[in-house]
This record gives sequence, C-alpha cells and structure tokens, in this order.
Amino acid sequence: MNNTKIWVAVIAVALIAAFFVFDLGQYLSLDYLKQQHQTILDFYRENRFVTIVGFFFIYVAVAALSLPGAALLTLAAGAIFGLLTGLIIVSFASTIGATLAFLISRFMFREAVQSKFGDQLDTINRGVEEEGAFYLFTLRLIPVVPFFAVNLLMGLTPIKTMIYALVSQLGMLPGTAVFVNAGNQLSKIESLGDILSAPLLAAFALLGIFPIVAKKLLDLYKNRTATQ
Repeated sequence: MNNTKIWVAVIAVALIAAFFVFDLGQYLSLDYLKQQHQTILDFYRENRFVTIVGFFFIYVAVAALSLPGAALLTLAAGAIFGLLTGLIIVSFASTIGATLAFLISRFMFREAVQSKFGDQLDTINRGVEEEGAFYLFTLRLIPVVPFFAVNLLMGLTPIKTMIYALVSQLGMLPGTAVFVNAGNQLSKIESLGDILSAPLLAAFALLGIFPIVAKKLLDLYKNRTATQ
C-alpha cells in the first residue's frame, strides 16, 4: 500500500471514529430533529446561505464516509428547506457523497481485488461494462443492497465514474423525493419505516426493472431480426 492510500485510510478511519467517539449520531435522529425543528427553522430564516452550505457539506460527508443518518438528513431537508429546495440539495449532495465513496473504494481496493480475483471476476466485469448502468439504476431504486454497499461494490467494477454518478442521481431521485416530501409532515412521522409503504416499494421495483426488461426485449428483437 502506497503512502497516498495509507493517508486516505487514516483520514477516513479518523473521521468515522470521531463520529462514534463524540456520539455525533445523536444529532442525526428523528427525535432530535423533531425537538430542534423550530430552532433550526429560525436559524435558517436568518442565515439561509450558511444553513444550505453547511447542510450540503454535512450530507456529502455522511454519504462519502458511509455513516448512518443519510435517510434522516433527507427527511430533514424537506422539513427545513421545503420540497423543491430540499430535493435539489439532497439530490446533488447524495450523488457527490456516493461518488466520493465509490472513488475511495476504487482507489483503495479495486486494484488488489482485480489482481487477486481477476479471472473469477472476468464475467462480472464484462457484464458491468455492457449493462452496469441498468443494474445500478435498479439497485438505486430498490434498496435491496444498502446505499454504502452499492458504493463499495461498484467501486470494484469497471463502470465509468461519470456513468455511475449520473445513473445514481437519476435512480435515487424518486426515493429522495418521497423522503424530502415526507419532511413537510414531520410531526406525523414516528419512524423512518413509516415513509416507504409496501405499494410504494413495489412501484419502485417495477420502475427499477423496467429498463433491464426493455433492453432484454430489444436485444431479443434484434437477434430475431438478424436471423431472418
């Protein structure tokens, strides 16, 4: 491991350790947000730019370091900034944070993983190069794999960074909109699990698999046309 990787690892571990040692997670809880909601709103009205910039960078840091609290911050964005402004802030902050986590994973681990398991991963690598964007879109829409795990695992693949960022932003947008919008009714929410209903998850699932199904049908049609 070269010096740069060592420094990246040290900084990341130090920041994550500080989060837990100083119990910063207490500020990323639903109870705390409800208790401090009016105080935060008052501060925002008097310091709009500082609040937006501060919130943005906190969100990016939480997402990049895979810390717990991104869902709560998304809810908070709606409660503080409203639907449109909150959606814009979270959409870009979550995308930047996810992309940074992706790049950290790629920089730290991809070379070692590919060199050790390259033969076994050859089929996966080809699949990601051909259809990675479609599968990433599905994973972003359907939370089968946790947010941080998608960032970590996709960083080990050959998917291009720009495609990863754009597809992630698009795929996360519907779920982001639901959580930001829910923030407008903060007082009625007892837990984050109350926000995503079974029908809504099913709708996301159908939306997520649609591009893959459409591509498979298009490929099938092209193959049949070519053989006629």
